[in-house]
Amino acid sequence: MIKRHIEPEFLQLLGEYPIVTILGPRQAGKTTLARQLLPDYAYVNLEHPETRAFAQDDPKAFLAQYSGKVIFDEIQRLPELLSYLQVAVDNQRENGRYVLTGSHQLALREAIAQSLAGRTAILHLLPFSIAELVDNDLGFVKAEDYLYQGFLPRIYDQQQRPSTAYANYYQTYVERDVRQLINLKDVAQFQKFMKLVAGRVGQLMDYSSLAGDVGVSATTIKHWLSILEASFILYKLPPYFENFGKRVIKTPKYYFIDTGLLCFLLGIENPQQVARDPLIGQLFENLVIIDVLKNIYNKGKLDNLYFFRDSNGLEADLLLQQGRQLMPIEIKSSSTYKPELLKGLKRIMELSPQMANAHLIYSGDAMQFSNGINAIRFDELALRLNSIQ
Repeated sequence: MIKRHIEPEFLQLLGEYPIVTILGPRQAGKTTLARQLLPDYAYVNLEHPETRAFAQDDPKAFLAQYSGKVIFDEIQRLPELLSYLQVAVDNQRENGRYVLTGSHQLALREAIAQSLAGRTAILHLLPFSIAELVDNDLGFVKAEDYLYQGFLPRIYDQQQRPSTAYANYYQTYVERDVRQLINLKDVAQFQKFMKLVAGRVGQLMDYSSLAGDVGVSATTIKHWLSILEASFILYKLPPYFENFGKRVIKTPKYYFIDTGLLCFLLGIENPQQVARDPLIGQLFENLVIIDVLKNIYNKGKLDNLYFFRDSNGLEADLLLQQGRQLMPIEIKSSSTYKPELLKGLKRIMELSPQMANAHLIYSGDAMQFSNGINAIRFDELALRLNSIQ
């Protein structure tokens, strides 16, 4: 088993809360993490129809089967069970009693807020981070290899071919789960939508333009995007406009949680095609932003990421909020340092005293400049963030 960086936080929370809930995309390793770290826990898969039917028909008798500690997998399939777990933990007053996993946030978060407030810690587990792969001697030298290979654990565990693996992942999980949630009957229309979203990765989202291309309303597009976000397929990066006036862009950007799925949707079939793709800048940006997000989640922290852009074109690809300070990050796919790569960062640093610890993330060698800006390789980002957070 590849050691996950979230393990220390997970184990500590088990000693602090009656329930620990692990949320994340399908096949991210949630079940593996829980079962391998907690071999003495009973395991219940709520995807199993007979198990789920029993729990629905007689939840008290269902829970009475388990006198010890339990892992309930895919709890979003039976959110009504949470109110019974609330009664159980209130009676038993024992930390680490239950571990829940889920791969869809909308209904589950609402149910948790209603039934388990104050009784559960919530962790987010995404597919492997770059640092996790490097630590387990599975890393690459080039960004395009990470982009194409993606980060699903099964690809590394089973040595699966990425193109085939993500084709199956898309059909088995993305289409099935999302189409059920939005009750969509036109498969071709949804496939077109997914490919168009992939082609717009890292761009300001124009809902009306996308709606026109897909052939649905802008309201429908917003609904579909929210379902993809709640299902951990997409990540919505919001703009930061607090304290910066009215001329700041307030439209979000979207990125894919797994770059392997993104490459599949773009029709990329090998790492060499990644390097030549017209979207290489946005692909590299996607890689870095999601890796920062993984680093945050693996520490059990809340998402605190934004981007900044004003109407004059001044932009920071990523802002990492740290208390009152904002760390601006410029992301470039270049492997060669050029002074113009720092132009935007220098202007961003002058925008507000809140801006501090500016970084250029690229594919070249690490450098430190006298103006306080640091240039670091993309695969050293987690180590750098650990040293300053």
